[in-house]
Amino acid sequence: KHEGNLIDKIRSNNFTVYELGLSGENKIDTKLSHSHWLGVTQKQDANECINILKTEKTDWLIVDHYAIDEDWHRELKPFCEKLMVIDDLADRKHRCDILLDQTFGRQQEDYSARIPRGCELLLGSKYALLRPEFAKWRAYSLERRSKPEFKQLLINMGGTDPDNITGKVIERLQTAKLPKDVEITIVMGKTAPHLARVITGANKLPYRSEVKVDVDNMAELMANADIAIGASGATTWERCCLGLPTIQLITAYNQEFIASKLNKINAIKLVKIDNVIENLENFQYWMQSTGENASKVTNGSGIKRILGYLS
Repeated sequence: KHEGNLIDKIRSNNFTVYELGLSGENKIDTKLSHSHWLGVTQKQDANECINILKTEKTDWLIVDHYAIDEDWHRELKPFCEKLMVIDDLADRKHRCDILLDQTFGRQQEDYSARIPRGCELLLGSKYALLRPEFAKWRAYSLERRSKPEFKQLLINMGGTDPDNITGKVIERLQTAKLPKDVEITIVMGKTAPHLARVITGANKLPYRSEVKVDVDNMAELMANADIAIGASGATTWERCCLGLPTIQLITAYNQEFIASKLNKINAIKLVKIDNVIENLENFQYWMQSTGENASKVTNGSGIKRILGYLS
């Protein structure tokens, strides 16, 4: 139960959550580069999960955590029919039946020495895990971009944005020379530590601006935006599905592979924070081509493809 967890939000959507405690003794593995993210040793975490799985019939156990590897999988394998791993680092060994890495440009050789024989590899952005709403809004979004104009700017740096990249972008927008009728929408989660500062900054912008918190219509907001400023995490695939031209920032080192691959095919405008405004002011030179290239990265049907392997 880490600080800033989403347990309450998940439960509010009628999903069952089993809470696992943190170690009071600070015993943490050092085997993996992200071991400290788990909060306990893999062995302790595995034992707690086994106690839960003993009471449940589990067809598929799906694991998504950088601090877990084959040691944990080996302990849990007897308590489920099949085990699936979600990863995008390709930096450790896994013992699973299916491995999903939705990263654009990922290759079989990235995992060939890290998985057991017989493991099914689902690689690439065609398997992007997007909610059905993105496929639903795709046609509308692509159609309205056939005649591009810049009237709606969407800013989203992830739900919590712990480094306040959103605030830094807002500061730079104060002096930006954008079309006078541009409207700015900023999306954040209610647990974002800098939310109050972002709201204060947005109210001072020389453009009509609104901060939206914990939205449930992100696909609609993206479909109606003309340009986005965003991080290079999972929302990358959402923006690509909708062909949304994006000025993109790397906010964590594990985003570098994704961002560099997409930038190489001109599917995003990859910049550093100090170059955001320059690229935004020159939108007419890259906006349409970047959006078109982005739309070819994924079509929003990844979940359907994955379910075909799970059924």
